[in-house]
Amino acid sequence: MLILGSLPSEASLRAREYYAHPRNAFWNIMRDIAGAAGDYATRCLSLQERGIAVWDVLSSSVRPGSLDADIDMTSAVPNDFEHFLAAHEHIRLVCFNGRKAKQMFERRVQSSLADFDLEYALLPSTSPAHASLTPTEKLAVWCGIIVPHLAGEEDNGG
Repeated sequence: MLILGSLPSEASLRAREYYAHPRNAFWNIMRDIAGAAGDYATRCLSLQERGIAVWDVLSSSVRPGSLDADIDMTSAVPNDFEHFLAAHEHIRLVCFNGRKAKQMFERRVQSSLADFDLEYALLPSTSPAHASLTPTEKLAVWCGIIVPHLAGEEDNGG
């Protein structure tokens, strides 16, 4: 499975770690779903062992601050999903960490991936700026989508 954000925040860029903002719920959710605990390298290894990849829709863009609403789409450059998915043929589920990631993927990437057999799922953003759901509510939605997929992978020898 591939979990996609939009573009790293300022905190993530400074730390050189995905979801580095201390109030972002991503790593708490991944701890509950995939046992991702400890330092950053250990958390990443936990995700890899469960078949979970983390990336962003965009490789670069102008964005003052960290809000997705401030992404300058005229400067946005998507990541190379065709090559990534060809190199990782086992990926079947692409999850979007928030609506903006899904919208950018649909507008800038999805049409080039017709040759790939993929399912897509929208997850509520783990960003602290997305406060319409509590962290517990976000966890419930994430678990409802990701956990059955992980169980299915294990049942199929994956």
